[in-house]
Amino acid sequence: MDPSQSAPLSLAERRLAWLDARQRVLAQNIAHADTPGYRPRDLPDFAKLVLRQGGPSVSLLRTDTHHLATARDPRARVDRQAMEVTPNGNAVSLDKEAMKVADTDSAHALAVGLHRRWLGLFRTALGRTQ
Repeated sequence: MDPSQSAPLSLAERRLAWLDARQRVLAQNIAHADTPGYRPRDLPDFAKLVLRQGGPSVSLLRTDTHHLATARDPRARVDRQAMEVTPNGNAVSLDKEAMKVADTDSAHALAVGLHRRWLGLFRTALGRTQ
C-alpha cells in the first residue's frame, strides 16, 4: 500500500491546493483595495466543492430514535452579508479580507499537520524514526 495514495492524504492535498488558490484570490482583493469599482472575489466553499466533485462522502448513522436527524433544519438561514461600497465603487473591506486570510492560514496549518501526522504513522509502522 502506498501511503501517499490514501484517502486522508489525497483529501489533505486537495485542501492544500484549494487553500493556496484562495490565498492568491484574497491577496488580489487586498491589492485592489483602492481600485475604483473593484469587487472582492472568493472561491466556493471547499466542502461544497468536494461534494460537487464526488469526493469522499460521510453520512451519519442514526442508531437510536433519539439521535438528531441528518436533515437540515428548515429554520437555518444562509448568512448574506451586504457589501459596503465606497463612493468610488470599491467593495473591498480590508478587515474582512484580513479575517479570511487568517482563517485560510489556520486551515493550511491544520491540513499540513494532518499530512505530516498521517505520514508519521506509516513511518512508525515501518520502524523508521525520520
